[in-house]
Amino acid sequence: MEFDRLRLRPGARVDLARLDPADTTGFRGGKRRAEARLPGLIAELDRLQELLFADGRYGVLVVLQGMDTSGKDGTIRNVFEGVNPQGVRVSSFKVPTPFEAAHDFLWRVHRQVPGKGEIVIFNRSHYEDVLVARVHHLVPARIWSKRYHAINQFEKELVEEGVPVVKFFLHISREEQRRRLEERLTDRSKRWKLSPADLQERPFWPQYMASYQEMLMRTTTRWAPWYVIPADHKWFRNLAISSLLTERLAALDLRYPTPTVTTRSLPIL
Repeated sequence: MEFDRLRLRPGARVDLARLDPADTTGFRGGKRRAEARLPGLIAELDRLQELLFADGRYGVLVVLQGMDTSGKDGTIRNVFEGVNPQGVRVSSFKVPTPFEAAHDFLWRVHRQVPGKGEIVIFNRSHYEDVLVARVHHLVPARIWSKRYHAINQFEKELVEEGVPVVKFFLHISREEQRRRLEERLTDRSKRWKLSPADLQERPFWPQYMASYQEMLMRTTTRWAPWYVIPADHKWFRNLAISSLLTERLAALDLRYPTPTVTTRSLPIL
């Protein structure tokens, strides 16, 4: 439970200004030791994913939320790089299409939840509808304010149906975001990642922080708590998330099913 201190408790007050995005005090050893440990954690995650599939009783939903450049893509690339791609699926939630917008806000999300034996990663998620929708006044407050309860009930139903929900908020500083955006501007190999929206959203930083704080407080539940991951250091982000995921899967008490074929039933070759 090395990184359990990053888990929010239901009812706890959240002040993101007091949570250091560069904090690495939960790990002794620094970047070199963390990078040395990561391959072993990835191998263990791969083993657990195969066991999850064989067991067939659970699916796992991983939610990644954070500001632009906080490392959602990097987390997927680094933490899941050695996991069988047949057992992991990534769903990204962009601006709703007109057809999606004609339904309730969770309609398109229901369609992407994991089946039994599957890990699904939400790169952004249903939480956009209490973040972007709030910051940019896409819907009135009387509508988005009711969505916290709907989200909590949705996640509770998933957990009760055998789909644990593991939620990571990638907490990056405004200064580190600026540095990463500048790197995208100057590095040709990364410039393609930069979109006008990335720069247009920066002035809304205070509004997003206020929205994230309320989101974290209102949707940290006993059945689906948030983990606030300091994300200024990519090596710490990768280590913390891979450690927490392997712990969460190991806690499911996964087991191989009883074989349907024995050596005695095999024909003589």
